[in-house]
Amino acid sequence: VQLQACGGGLVQAGGSLKLSCAASGRPFFSNYDMGWFRQPPGKEREFVAAIRWRGGATNYADSVRGRFTIFIFNAKNTVYLQMNSLKPEDTAVHYCVARTRAGNHYYTYALHHQYRYWGQGTQLTVSS
Repeated sequence: VQLQACGGGLVQAGGSLKLSCAASGRPFFSNYDMGWFRQPPGKEREFVAAIRWRGGATNYADSVRGRFTIFIFNAKNTVYLQMNSLKPEDTAVHYCVARTRAGNHYYTYALHHQYRYWGQGTQLTVSS
């Protein structure tokens, strides 16, 4: 599985930005979870949002719930993260991730070690 993320950049506080992540390497991804983690400067990697490809169930970190939306465009095998009302504390390198549900039973979306596939990071900087 390959994940190609893009869409980062510099935005002012209160602004919006959309990240995208194109998945490839499998004939279909219906049995996958997709998500985003981020790593703020000098801090640990943290969970942002995730979505189950089949059915579209979503999960968000408390810090972004109500501001960010994760969704899938099936025809392009692409996952998006729409980010609104951005804050300076959202500044981080954002990573697209994926994990297969085949043979696995997960109780949470928020553990980064459960995601086998990682895209390259894309930098988001929010200025105050």
